[in-house]
Amino acid sequence: MAFLDYYKVLGLDKSASQDDIKKAYRKLARKFHPDLNPNDEEAKKKFQEINEANEVLTDPEKRKKYDQYGENWKHGEEYEKAQQQYARSNAGRGGQNPFQGYDFNYDGNYDTGEYSDFFEELFGSRFSGRSSNRRGGAFRGQDYNSALELTLLQASQTHQQTFTVNGKNIRITIPAGVEDGQKIRLKGQGAEGMNGGPNGDLYITFSIKPDPRFQRKGSDLYTQVKIDLPTAVLGGDTLVETLNGKINVKIKPETQNGAKIRLKGKGYPVYKKEGSFGDLYGEVQVEMPKNLTEEQKKLFQQFADSIK
Repeated sequence: MAFLDYYKVLGLDKSASQDDIKKAYRKLARKFHPDLNPNDEEAKKKFQEINEANEVLTDPEKRKKYDQYGENWKHGEEYEKAQQQYARSNAGRGGQNPFQGYDFNYDGNYDTGEYSDFFEELFGSRFSGRSSNRRGGAFRGQDYNSALELTLLQASQTHQQTFTVNGKNIRITIPAGVEDGQKIRLKGQGAEGMNGGPNGDLYITFSIKPDPRFQRKGSDLYTQVKIDLPTAVLGGDTLVETLNGKINVKIKPETQNGAKIRLKGKGYPVYKKEGSFGDLYGEVQVEMPKNLTEEQKKLFQQFADSIK
């Protein structure tokens, strides 16, 4: 079996600190996680190599042994036996030990179920039995992002909706007054964490469809109020459409075309402020009469002559 360069697997060199190893592992583990690469055997193999490299390099004893043997790992046991033989034959004699500084002993445990033959040969089966929640191996799950389209009416009312993200049905309560483009976070609703790490989060971005009746500016709504000419001149009542239906509004006499009327509290709800609403502003559009009879035209002429 071939020598595995654990530093190369993580994109590091031998001078890498523990913090460097931790960061590299998390970045690569996220990229090659099986949940994000289903049915990809190459990604699965890479993911196992990343875990294996992390297991060795984050443990000081194993990293030391790995660094000592390196590409000579096949002869590692021979070095160890030679050291022991030298120690026995020179007991009490003193002198410089040619193997001084080498320590090939290790009494830890490892779970070898997901590791290469190289790992088994180098560290031996005595490392089996360690739980899958390995030191340095836990990391947070991937965040998910989703978009949810609402009508202006839906966005103005607190309501529940169920939608599906990555095959999972999620039911949420949408507060009245959400903004177009607003993003909310659902903690723990993202991908599952690995090796005991926390789940990722789900971010939902709201998209509010344009409404042909209203324009929205903050919590205020703007609309057009159409009235006939007699109502504009003499005053009267007209129906004005709001988000919650039509209401009757009084029009003052001699109301000019383009005049603004304000309906307090009939606008858009203020986000997370229950009972608080903006205003509804109506721009008056006076509609000219059409298809007048000759008699009606005469009456208008008399009216025009009277105000000259």
